[in-house]
Amino acid sequence: MRRVSLLGAAALALLLSGCPTAGTLQNARPATADKWFQRAQQDFKVADIEDARDAVKRALAIVPDDPEVRKLAARIALAQLDYAETIRLLKGIKGSEASGLRGRALWYKGDLEAAADQLDAMLNDPDIVDDWAKGITKLARRGAGRTPFALSGALLAAVELPHVSPLAPFFVVPVEIDGESALAMISTGNAEVVLDSATRPEPSWISLRFGKKLEVHDVPALTQDLSGVSKQMGAPIKALLGVNLLRHLHATIDYDGHQFVARSYAPPPPPDATRVDLSYIRGGGMILRGKFGGERGEPVSLLLDTSMTFPLALDEGGWKKAGSVAKDLKIVAEDPEQKLREGVVPMVRLGAFDVPKVPGVFGTPVDQIERQISLDIDGVLGTGLLAPFRVTFGDQGRLMWLEDTTLFLQRMMAESGGGQPMTEELPGIPDPLSPFGPQPILGDPGGGLLPPPGGGLAPAPGPGGNAPAPKKAPER
Repeated sequence: MRRVSLLGAAALALLLSGCPTAGTLQNARPATADKWFQRAQQDFKVADIEDARDAVKRALAIVPDDPEVRKLAARIALAQLDYAETIRLLKGIKGSEASGLRGRALWYKGDLEAAADQLDAMLNDPDIVDDWAKGITKLARRGAGRTPFALSGALLAAVELPHVSPLAPFFVVPVEIDGESALAMISTGNAEVVLDSATRPEPSWISLRFGKKLEVHDVPALTQDLSGVSKQMGAPIKALLGVNLLRHLHATIDYDGHQFVARSYAPPPPPDATRVDLSYIRGGGMILRGKFGGERGEPVSLLLDTSMTFPLALDEGGWKKAGSVAKDLKIVAEDPEQKLREGVVPMVRLGAFDVPKVPGVFGTPVDQIERQISLDIDGVLGTGLLAPFRVTFGDQGRLMWLEDTTLFLQRMMAESGGGQPMTEELPGIPDPLSPFGPQPILGDPGGGLLPPPGGGLAPAPGPGGNAPAPKKAPER
């Protein structure tokens, strides 16, 4: 018996020693592969998706069966909306992380039943808390036989984009929800359509119609109390339109032209536009890469959230890249808590456009977003910076085209020549930092809205829709 127990102990030790851990996998990984893997991790951490993809490809070329490398490659593929590649990379890999990635890829791909199975498997992990996945699993189980985002009617519909607030350039669109007229706000900080829980207590499948011409059938919609949004905007907002819908609509947003265009086809690139590539954290949170300081400036990663009124809301690192020390910025006098600070970014590059003297703030809960998405971004870009452009989403949402079509921007540049915030309000786009306007709603890429500490919506100055006119930089 003694001999048997010793043999059993030896066998158990051998078995345990053969169980791979993150440490043993790293030690077993060739040095060059590990270096590429670490570099890909670092690039992905700061949302530099292109460089992360290149680095992880080099790691996979050396260790194609390494599960950690494959999971990272899958996260990168999902960020680029490559659903088939995400699923391929995760074949045979178990665990809640892999199930969650597979579930998201399958959901956005339109495979509802398989998506529900994978998201349920992820939610069985007691350490996972994911309200988006809970709601989506319900929708997927109820969606048998549906084809999400099926389009019918006219090839396109152009509807008026009303300016509902004199203090903020919110993107509000008239729409019919299951035949009833309503106002919806475009919210790129949300992955899905969100309905007011006062009218829809549970996630549901709905139809949307734009301009009485173009109808979108089988639209998945989550629910949330939107009364606070309506109160802040002074308009009855019944829905938030998230990025999953916008990608299917090939949408154009023209705030200055008072127009929203929904299409059933991919439009050609506008002739005088600049291209900005987009990526999506976990398939939902819209991220863009830009620069502070022109072509040779500091690269920055920004979450694009059209429900936020500020042109820019940066963290300490973001302000450092802009050439300012956050703690030295001026306190916003109207902030009752005296925590919000204001400043000006000398130059912001978006695609090939250089936008000078862009107002921004420090003190919004960017750190909460970073913790939630597990990334180190530099801040959030809101409607104040986006409104002067005509925006068209292309390649199923993988990029957007920016056109500088506003005629009043030259006047705005002249009036803000000293770099100080303008005091004269222009129609629809007032002084970016005073007086206080509707509060920002920092988006949760998982599908909900992320409030600042203490609950509710943080006080916010009006938008920076009066960023000076962009300058077209030389084409590279």
